[in-house]
Amino acid sequence: MIQTPKFVTRLFPKQIWEYSKANNAIYLTFDDGPIPQVSPWVLDQLNAHNAKATFFCIGDNVTKYPAIFNKVIAASHGIGNHTFSHYNGWKTSVKNYTKDIEKCAAVLKSHLPGFVPLFRPPYGRITPKQARILQAQGYSIVMWSVLSKDYDHNISRQQCLKNVITHIKPGSIVVFHDSLKAFKNLQYVLPKVLAHCTKMGWQCKALPVSK
Repeated sequence: MIQTPKFVTRLFPKQIWEYSKANNAIYLTFDDGPIPQVSPWVLDQLNAHNAKATFFCIGDNVTKYPAIFNKVIAASHGIGNHTFSHYNGWKTSVKNYTKDIEKCAAVLKSHLPGFVPLFRPPYGRITPKQARILQAQGYSIVMWSVLSKDYDHNISRQQCLKNVITHIKPGSIVVFHDSLKAFKNLQYVLPKVLAHCTKMGWQCKALPVSK
């Protein structure tokens, strides 16, 4: 599903799926980085359009590439936790899942002491119990309203662009990936999405702290 159905958002009302359209903003998000082959290019594209975004980082990648992570911070983009090891919540015990998230949080906080706990579950898969524990710890669980599917090699780059352009509107949370798997589609799609937002008069912003 490219656009998250309304019945899904109503089933999980405590998770964040989109924001108000009143402020005329788009919320671009990038999962799975940072990595040197892709993330700097993404930062350059965002900078060229005076756009801000939120990066849901894998703790292991932050550990491997701290300089790239610090560039994301220096550019004033938002930061979110995407687990340390990219665990699938449906296939991971509550204990191991939360421990992995805590491990990622420790890495993020070592670079960003004031880190606000935003979390996105890898694959969008998280159990109700896992979600309740994280929310009790102060995490905002951020999902999405538009999934680009940039990681899917079975779709063309033109279809990937259509996935976004057809559904994006003020308040949308859009999922991209700063990963090698997604880079072929992302290289084509991201500049065009940013240009589209500029043409429409929409400002690309980092996710707000509260809904």
